[in-house]
Amino acid sequence: MDDRRVLTVSELNESIRLLLEAQYPFISVGGEISNLHKPYSGHCYFTLKDSGAQIRAVLFKMQQRYLSRFPKDGDHVVCRGRISVYEPRGEYQLIVDTIDHQGAGALQLAFEQLKQRLATEGLFDEHRKRRPPGFPGHITLVTSPRGAAVHDFIHIANRRCPMVRIAVYPVAVQGEQASAEMIRALEEINARVATDLIVLCRGGGSIEDLWAFNDEHLARAIRRSAVPVVSAVGHEIDFTIADFAADLRAPTPSAAAELLTPDSAALRVRINQQDERLRRLLRSRTEGAAQRLLVARRRLESMRHPLERLMLRLDQLTTRLERSLHTTLDARGQRLAHAARTLARLNPVRRVHLYEQRLNEARIRLLRAIRTQYQGKEERFARVAGVLHAVSPLATLERGYAIVRTTEKKQRVVTGYGQVRTGEVVEVLLHRGALQCRVEQVSEEGLGNSGQEDQSRTASTS
Repeated sequence: MDDRRVLTVSELNESIRLLLEAQYPFISVGGEISNLHKPYSGHCYFTLKDSGAQIRAVLFKMQQRYLSRFPKDGDHVVCRGRISVYEPRGEYQLIVDTIDHQGAGALQLAFEQLKQRLATEGLFDEHRKRRPPGFPGHITLVTSPRGAAVHDFIHIANRRCPMVRIAVYPVAVQGEQASAEMIRALEEINARVATDLIVLCRGGGSIEDLWAFNDEHLARAIRRSAVPVVSAVGHEIDFTIADFAADLRAPTPSAAAELLTPDSAALRVRINQQDERLRRLLRSRTEGAAQRLLVARRRLESMRHPLERLMLRLDQLTTRLERSLHTTLDARGQRLAHAARTLARLNPVRRVHLYEQRLNEARIRLLRAIRTQYQGKEERFARVAGVLHAVSPLATLERGYAIVRTTEKKQRVVTGYGQVRTGEVVEVLLHRGALQCRVEQVSEEGLGNSGQEDQSRTASTS
């Protein structure tokens, strides 16, 4: 450069900017944040300093979305970016792309080492974990009573199933004493509180904020708990040692409330479905019984007049049976409706199993009653059929008697000696088969009573 050339201030600042940007295209600088402020533009301005010097830094608004944790005064961080010069004032500054908090890497390493050691020990084995109850009556939250997490959990749980009782055991969820307080809470709840579930609950935060849930003693206390423990810590992307040790891990406190509380509306739908299923079963049984009775009635209608009285009786019995079944169905329906109202009004956790048992018993009794009534109708039908068979002409033929009728075009049953003539061919109907016979002799008296051998003639069979 020509030493005699006179530079303007703007030219000098631009030249310095180009030199610095070429020399330091991307650097990492560690220090403490101070004088942090964020004007309406959304950009973040602060000073990065150590014990001997300081440098101005700026974090533009568009880069802030990539931060896992927003910095504050006093934070010790590592800023990565490039050096530039603000030419109007001739000040050089650090243009920051990312910010990493010092110490986070060491914590993450400690987390991975503890996780690996406890997993090798078998503390996280799935076969050691218990399934949370499907209908918990009492849930105990171990959390800070002032956090948003507890309010979200209670709000969602009350909306889904207001019958579930929720208690809050207040503890610190951040800081040096947090893990000790949570361990003491687990021990006291197991010793004194009758609860169905324990939920470790807190909102999101940095790895430092959630570090209390990475305590080894807390993980072992979770596994010692006789009551199932659910971990609902942080956001969906946050994982802690407590998540792996717990019987169930929920992504967020709100998700835990959704997972652990039954939906009362869905429960009512299930009851209605069971009610409809029972009604269809009873309707099917009734229609089947009615169909069988209809078939029997049609068979009886094919007989002659003596069966009409029996058919009338069967119709009456059918009507009574249908009325009885409908009455039973209505009674069961009323009981189901009453049970549904009671279940909606009371806690279903302790009663739902009892109602299911009663429903099964009612179904068994109803089926037994249907079977008993149907068997009774079958027995009555058999007796009636027996009576009809006893008075039937076919039964008389079975006892050795025969029916004699003429063979003319209009056949007539022969009931007296005057209806036939000697030499006439007649048809004799037997129990099995028939005979055609010629009349050899006509007598007013029976052949068995004459006693005269010459008057007995044998009929010739054609």
